[in-house]
Amino acid sequence: MKLTQSDQPLLFSETVIPDIFFAEYLPQMPASAAKVYLYIIFLSKYNKDVKLNDLSKNLALPLKDINDAITYLSENMLLIKKEDGYILANLQEQTLHKLYQPNLTLSAEKVANIAKNKARAKVIDHINNSYFSGVMGPSWYNNIDLWLTKYGFDDQVIISLFDYCFRRSALNLKYVQTVADAWASNHIKTWDDLDSYYQKQDNLVKIKKSIAKKLGKHTLTQYEEAYIEKWILDYEYNLDIIEIALKRSVYKTNPTFEYFNNIITNWHERGLKTANEIMVFIEQREKQKKDTKQLEKQVNKASYEQRQYNNLSFLYANSNIQQQPNNLPNTNSDTVEPNIAATNIQYLKGDINV
Repeated sequence: MKLTQSDQPLLFSETVIPDIFFAEYLPQMPASAAKVYLYIIFLSKYNKDVKLNDLSKNLALPLKDINDAITYLSENMLLIKKEDGYILANLQEQTLHKLYQPNLTLSAEKVANIAKNKARAKVIDHINNSYFSGVMGPSWYNNIDLWLTKYGFDDQVIISLFDYCFRRSALNLKYVQTVADAWASNHIKTWDDLDSYYQKQDNLVKIKKSIAKKLGKHTLTQYEEAYIEKWILDYEYNLDIIEIALKRSVYKTNPTFEYFNNIITNWHERGLKTANEIMVFIEQREKQKKDTKQLEKQVNKASYEQRQYNNLSFLYANSNIQQQPNNLPNTNSDTVEPNIAATNIQYLKGDINV
């Protein structure tokens, strides 16, 4: 591919890296992409054709990383694809264009001018000095204003948002936006809301660890954690209630989280809210099962005794059949049996096997 810089008069031509790159692009750029981009700026000065294999060798990066870096730089408009290669984008011009898109972005100066009060300006200044060493990129001013307006965050919440991301070494626009969306979806607007949210999250982490330990698991899968979050956040159940379900799996081989979820969901659908209510429900169910088994046992016993009675009655009713051979004439071989006419059969008592 052929690398060239954007056309500029010779008087203004120079090989430089604009400050906007460090403020806007570098913080969220993957390390391999940054390495490739800086090297491409260096090579473009000489208007040379560069092969991806050469980049891979010169930068000691796998070819896949080179391809991924080129894709990233293209998608984020740092490189613009042409028919014969790529051209380096003018970052100052792009940033200026973003800042002056109508109704979408605002410059740092305009944000300061339209701030509702001096407190907001102080908040933005605090964020700039505390987390960006005083060189916060222009797009951050716009996003801070949008988050304050769109989500209704108060000053302490917006500062906590940046502090949270900064302490996790993830102070890039995409991550901060994700956290802001998550907080907004949990109805966080004030510091009290955020404090309550933190307490719930801390409690959730403790419960997850406790459940994993009780089940002999070192870690929980994403799906298992999702079950626990539903029990805690949606059903508003505590560990005491969940532990009741866990104990009911003692005699079950390899119980799954789906098994526990079926039990706990059944309690929730029945409107059971406390551990005492659940224990009363379980005792009633077990008593009902016990009574049902007792009733079934009595019915089976009565049915068995009735069958015995019926069999004895049958034997007594047919006692003459068993005694019939004694009443028949002697069948000794020396004795001549009398002839019985067929017409006399109807006068004989008992059954005759023909």
